Amino acid sequence: MNVKVRPATLLLFLTGLAIWLLAGGVYHSVFGMGARPPVVGTEAPEFQLMDLNSQARSLKQYRGNIVLLNFWATWCKPCTTEMPAMQAAYDRMRDQGFVVLAVNELEDIEKVKAHIRSHHHTFPVLLDTDNRVANMYGVYGLPVSVFIDRKGVVREYVKGGGLTEEIIDRVVTELQTHSLTTRPLNSVS
Repeated sequence: MNVKVRPATLLLFLTGLAIWLLAGGVYHSVFGMGARPPVVGTEAPEFQLMDLNSQARSLKQYRGNIVLLNFWATWCKPCTTEMPAMQAAYDRMRDQGFVVLAVNELEDIEKVKAHIRSHHHTFPVLLDTDNRVANMYGVYGLPVSVFIDRKGVVREYVKGGGLTEEIIDRVVTELQTHSLTTRPLNSVS
C-alpha cells in the first residue's frame, strides 16, 4: 500500500512535534529533575540567590561554617514540621560555626516572608525562584537537606521529612570532630 502524505499535513505534524519537544524542554528546565544529587564526599555546587531582604547570598560566603542547606516550601507539611528543629539547632550552634540556609522553592517573596515572620525563624532564607539551585542539587521532592562541611564538601544528603534536632546535633557534632571526612553518614533517619 502506498500512502501519500500531503505537505500541509507533514508540516502540521512537524510543527506540533517541535512545539511538544520545546515545551517539554522548558518544563524540564524549570520544573523537572535536575542533575543527580551531589555525591557525598564531593564539593557542593556553588550558587547565588537573593534573600528575603533582596541581598545576594552565595554558598561560598559560608565557607568555614557547617551548612545545613534545606530545600522547602510553605505548602509542604514535612518541610514546615522540621523547621522548628532547624531553628532550635541554629539558635544553639550558630556561634559555633553552624548555619542553616533555607532555600524556598518557586514561591512569592511576600508569602515566604509572612510564613517566616509568623513562625519566628531567624536563619537565612533564600529564594530559588526559577528552581535553578534545586536542579543543581537534584531536588525532585521536598524537603531535601544537604549537610556541607567547613571545606564546602557535601557530607550528607537527606530526602524527605523527619529531620529532628537530635539528627541535626549528631551530624553537626560529627562534622565538628571531623569524623565524616572518610565516610558518609547514610543513616540519618
